[in-house]
Amino acid sequence: MLHTQVQNISLSQTNSGDKRYQLVYAEDDIVSSLELLKILYRCNSLHRWTLLIAPDNIPSKALLDTRSIDSSKLLVLRQRHLINLEYVINSALCKGNFAAVITWTDIVTEQQLARFKLIDSDTELFCFSRTSGHGASVVAH
Repeated sequence: MLHTQVQNISLSQTNSGDKRYQLVYAEDDIVSSLELLKILYRCNSLHRWTLLIAPDNIPSKALLDTRSIDSSKLLVLRQRHLINLEYVINSALCKGNFAAVITWTDIVTEQQLARFKLIDSDTELFCFSRTSGHGASVVAH
């Protein structure tokens, strides 16, 4: 059975302040895409941008339209087009123009995640992973 786990990483685990980020563990690309659509739909209602730093397998515009997700509020950057990934993510977290930053562990390392400036940020950070979570206990809805 396919399922997804979400692990909230707290201050003591990340040294990144009182804001949390969420690791989303998915078994395959299909489950990842479904969870991504859920997150995008939720962020769509916040009237701010969503930054998606993605590998090549992202949902199409047609799929976003069928889920009532406004693609004009979605900024998609491919990993291969970024020179300074940490700067881009930290800027998005600090500027206040983004509802969420979404990426994958294939793109961002755990050490980079721990260094992101989440203090005083209203922006959520989601990181997708195919590897099973270390004690992930909350199942996504």
